[in-house]
Amino acid sequence: MAVHLDLLPPFISRGGGEDFVKARHNLLLSVSPRDNSIGVFAGTVRSSHYAVNGVAPTQGKVRDILFASADKMPSAERRLFITDTSVIFAAFQNLISVTNEKGSEALFNVENLRLMNKLVNDYVNFAKECWVHASQAVARPDGLQYTADHYRSIYTCTSLFQTLYLPDPDVEHAPVGDELMEWLNTHFIEPSTEEGDVLSRLESAWEGEGFWEYLTRTALRGLTKATVFFLKLLSSSHPSSYLQSLSDSLIPILEDQPHLQQFKTEREFTLAHHRWKNQVKALRVELHHVPEDEETRFDGWDNWWDRLSDIVAVLEGREDVLMRVVQDLGGGWKEVCAAWGVFVDPRLRRQELPEVVERVIDVIPYDPTDLEDIIHAQLLTGEVAKALVSAEKLDVWLSCHLADVMNALGLLQEAEEGEEVVDGTGTTLRQHHVLQYAEYLHSDPALWRITVDYMCACGEIGTYRADEVLLRVPLGFSSYSQPTGSDPGGKKTTVNDDRIADTEDEASRIRAGDIVGVLKEVNQCCFEHGREGVRRMVCRIAGKALMSEKQYGLAISYYTSAEDWPGLGRVIDQVLNEYITQGPAKFTSLVAEIAPSLQTLRSAADSSDYPMHGIFLHRLMFIVKYAEFHQRKISNDLIEAAADLMSMFEGDIAPTSWWGVLLQDSVEFLNHPGGMLFTSANIGLLLRKMEEVQTRTSQGSGEDYLSVLVKIIRSSGGKGIGGEKEALNKLKMVRLALAKYFARCGVIGVGGKDSLNAVTRNSNVYAS
Repeated sequence: MAVHLDLLPPFISRGGGEDFVKARHNLLLSVSPRDNSIGVFAGTVRSSHYAVNGVAPTQGKVRDILFASADKMPSAERRLFITDTSVIFAAFQNLISVTNEKGSEALFNVENLRLMNKLVNDYVNFAKECWVHASQAVARPDGLQYTADHYRSIYTCTSLFQTLYLPDPDVEHAPVGDELMEWLNTHFIEPSTEEGDVLSRLESAWEGEGFWEYLTRTALRGLTKATVFFLKLLSSSHPSSYLQSLSDSLIPILEDQPHLQQFKTEREFTLAHHRWKNQVKALRVELHHVPEDEETRFDGWDNWWDRLSDIVAVLEGREDVLMRVVQDLGGGWKEVCAAWGVFVDPRLRRQELPEVVERVIDVIPYDPTDLEDIIHAQLLTGEVAKALVSAEKLDVWLSCHLADVMNALGLLQEAEEGEEVVDGTGTTLRQHHVLQYAEYLHSDPALWRITVDYMCACGEIGTYRADEVLLRVPLGFSSYSQPTGSDPGGKKTTVNDDRIADTEDEASRIRAGDIVGVLKEVNQCCFEHGREGVRRMVCRIAGKALMSEKQYGLAISYYTSAEDWPGLGRVIDQVLNEYITQGPAKFTSLVAEIAPSLQTLRSAADSSDYPMHGIFLHRLMFIVKYAEFHQRKISNDLIEAAADLMSMFEGDIAPTSWWGVLLQDSVEFLNHPGGMLFTSANIGLLLRKMEEVQTRTSQGSGEDYLSVLVKIIRSSGGKGIGGEKEALNKLKMVRLALAKYFARCGVIGVGGKDSLNAVTRNSNVYAS
């Protein structure tokens, strides 16, 4: 389907198209993944492939990009209409889902039909409220996006659909005439109250302009009180005694006209209507007794006999007179159809309406330029698929919600089996129209939650579209800020202070560990629609964003929720890199945010809540333990710090690439002038680690053991010729400190003779 978009200002000035082509330029576009806006820019013929990626070739100069949208973003009053009716849509989907679990036939039991009727009635009432709201003469700074007449059209169409296709179950198979007339009188009021007021103030109302038209129309529309009021006036004041008598006879006929809702059974109604028709026939006989001379039948203003005869003919149900009278009154085909079910065929059923409507339309056609009139005709003739196409042109909201209800009622099955299928994508008629509405909602990023709800109600293809929307919802980690100032055009721009405060509060709460705001809604939305894969991807995105802001504790939480263990590993690597570049103080402050996550992860791993790889848990344990080690050093708690250092080796949680760093850290404890901080067993373990580092390095695996130590040396300004060589020189200092410590142990007898022998044996073994 071709879409016409207007660009302002025009991309190519008038008459410039030929020059544009001669310059080997063409128009390229890129669709925004966040909404349905489009960026349009110029490119060369050779670079047209850039449109796929949405990148414009600059060729050394800045090119203009103009933005357009397939749909206009909903305004405030429109957004209110959308959000309110989305609640009804959600309730309808829930009803369908629950009943489908019980079997397809369960949907059509009386209770569920009444529930559907109520929900559709809610659609009708919301359309009415919007119409009333838009009709109010209130000054609105930005005006209305849709006129009151637009919402009135939606109101009439939804109301007619309910009347025809989803009435109360008690009257579903009953005659439809009275209901159709009630719908007509509700939405197309004729004659107006003002006309009656003007005529009632006249001393001789029949002398007033339009008197008989008013009287005929009130009788035709079943407005008995107004008709009787003026008939009593005629019976008491009109100069013709014949008309006085006839008016007296007509009053009880109109007052006693039977209506279906007055009777318990249709049979009783039919019998009463038959007796009533006999009264009308008697009135026709009385009418024929009036002399035919003009003086008798003409009162100086109008031929009252002809006028009264038309009214009686309508009551008799003469279809030719009915059509002529309605046309003379300036009425349309809908008025004839409603009156047909009241006077011509009082037992007219809903399924018989299409034939009657087609007969009427052949004589009094609908307006082919009026979408509202077209939709009414298509609904009344049962052309539901065509009605949806017309409804989409009027308002995509209307086609979406009508298609949803039609599908539940089984009205679209026949159309889908025929030639009314919309496209070849495999979507049903319902899915097509609901997805069209969802794409319209996508024009407003703030309506992403409702957009996803509608998309997820459209099977697999809709769910895939919803996934793409969820993945692109801004999560709100960055505080909203926009300075007050002037734009390039000199127009002053301001920011709503409440919005800034709310967004900043949300961002700060997220950083405090609360899943709030948009992030919470995205998680909840994924849960409701069973989009676990998308939820994990969103958590990965959140983790990556938080890691870039050095919110490592929260980043670990989100990567864990996403079960993205490589992502967790990247966070750990980044935190360890902070130690290399920033030193112990910064490192310990960052790890303080991570420490609470360790206990949670260990508990989850023990309970198998997460199929976590042990290597990442061990690495997380290492950075927490290493941070505790430095924190104790800073606090001068050297005994516990030394114990932490040894526990990292004894528990085998220290990566081999950090062994050199830990051995370098041990020098301070080995050279401590106070008490002995290591046992002889500790010294033996350190010697074994030292020997392994040196041996593996000599065998060509220095990168595995000394890479971190080399980075630390370079970060601190070391300028050795070879990285590993300088790192090995540092380890020589460690070996010397170990030798001195070993000598001190021998002098003062730390650990006893057996312990010293053990140290010696370990040293000899690993030296060999």
